[in-house]
Amino acid sequence: MEPTTSSALQASFALRATIGRLRRRLREVASSDGLTPSQVAVLTRLGKEEASTASALASAEGVRPQSMASILSALEQLGLISRAPDPTDGRRQIVTLTAAGKALDRDNQQARREWLTRAMHERFSEDERQAVIAAMALLERLTDA
Repeated sequence: MEPTTSSALQASFALRATIGRLRRRLREVASSDGLTPSQVAVLTRLGKEEASTASALASAEGVRPQSMASILSALEQLGLISRAPDPTDGRRQIVTLTAAGKALDRDNQQARREWLTRAMHERFSEDERQAVIAAMALLERLTDA
């Protein structure tokens, strides 16, 4: 394996930092309706996965099971999630979004999409937007392993 170049190091650092800032900005754009960032993250994850267990959510979000239990309890009290026994393992519960949770997740996705589209339209020229499209194609190659 050949040594990495300083440009590879610089690009990886810049990419991680920018993606982190973009993720935070997209979270800010979403309507939190008084939810904590952790609660919004769980709603978003459930919106993508349809259903999960508390332990899988805790692992995916990098929190302790006790912390996830608190998050889920708050979301359940707000009527955004429901829990039901796992049909294959009665000790576990399956967590899903309620209709209200799905609506909030859908609204948040739309708000993020609209903000990003509008920001790219207002802040970038056509050539810059085309450069972003080309850069995304390059970044896709990182995930093709």
